[in-house]
Amino acid sequence: MLLESVRLALLSVVRNKMRSFLTLLGVIIGVAAVIALLTIGGGAREKIRSEMAGLGSRLIFVFAGMPTDPSMPAVATARALTNTHLLSLEKTIGPYGIVAGHAETRLRVSYGARGLSGQILGVSRAYFGLRDWSLKRGRLPTAVELASNASICVVGSKVSEALFGVENPIGARIRLGSFHCRIVGELSARGASFSGDQDTIVMMPLGLFQTRISGKNDVEQILINAPSEASIPTLKAKVAEEMRRLRRIAPGRNDDFQVEDMAEYMRQASSIIGNVTAILGAIAAISLLVGGIGIMNIMLVSVTERTREIGIRMAIGARQRDILVQFLTEASVLSLLGGVIGIGIGLGIAWVVTALMNVDFVPSPAAITAIATVSMFIGIVFGFFPALRGARLDPIDALRHE
Repeated sequence: MLLESVRLALLSVVRNKMRSFLTLLGVIIGVAAVIALLTIGGGAREKIRSEMAGLGSRLIFVFAGMPTDPSMPAVATARALTNTHLLSLEKTIGPYGIVAGHAETRLRVSYGARGLSGQILGVSRAYFGLRDWSLKRGRLPTAVELASNASICVVGSKVSEALFGVENPIGARIRLGSFHCRIVGELSARGASFSGDQDTIVMMPLGLFQTRISGKNDVEQILINAPSEASIPTLKAKVAEEMRRLRRIAPGRNDDFQVEDMAEYMRQASSIIGNVTAILGAIAAISLLVGGIGIMNIMLVSVTERTREIGIRMAIGARQRDILVQFLTEASVLSLLGGVIGIGIGLGIAWVVTALMNVDFVPSPAAITAIATVSMFIGIVFGFFPALRGARLDPIDALRHE
């Protein structure tokens, strides 16, 4: 009985191609939008996770920042971190984890007539080992060069390509703002991350950056690599205690700095993307409601057009339940067909967008199954009233219908 109802439903779709397509359009658009958004959101979430994992899962970040807890009094301004904070943390936290700091800005990097805008980083001694930078050629700055603020630098792959093409940049002197530095190493390509393009970077000793570029001893961020993930909460507490002492924050006053770890960043980023995707998906799902109303409309028309057919079927023994099942099946098949087409279109859109965004294409089988089920359920819900109307027709009146 069910297979026969499915066959009849498919025949009805084939007989009325244009009407069926227009009926399904709302379902197709809604399903395609939801699938595309969920897939793109999943790809973006995986991209952020992989990039953050590349930074290290045991990293702790310390930076200046105003409090977010309204229940506690706030300081007037968020004072910048300085060399004093970095050196003190190196001394007190160093035995428990690797401590490094950096300051940054953007400047035009040039060599002769060639140039580009680059991210300039001043870094402390432990920074290169902590971030696990690898070299394409040359070497990293030595401890002596970093401590003495030698006028040397390490450049990213895109900086080298823009300024020197295929030539070896090692030993060349490039201009950064108002002074020159000598290139001692070229970094291997790392691509873009959530913090920007890692290949348009120029790194130099932190002291050199502070004296020749920024003109102050501020530190943008202090990074600490915990010995294990289990030690992160204890180490964060030690860091916060030391920072409160260094910044002379009285008891009962809120911090004017923040201590975060990579796991927290990953949770926050995933939560933001998940919320945005859910909101956009809910908006797109409204099209499914419109599609359901379209299915109800076409099924009411179908019942009216086939009134005589219904009367004949009842006259030869069909029960109300048989008529109800037939029209419910037609509505479900119609809606499911729209869902399948929408899923295919949505995955196609997501594949193109993720390729353009350079994120992973990660379709979710669970989401696809759920959307297909929902689309069929919409057909059942919105097809029930027309099916019930057809099932309750009086056989005599149905046979007299012209």
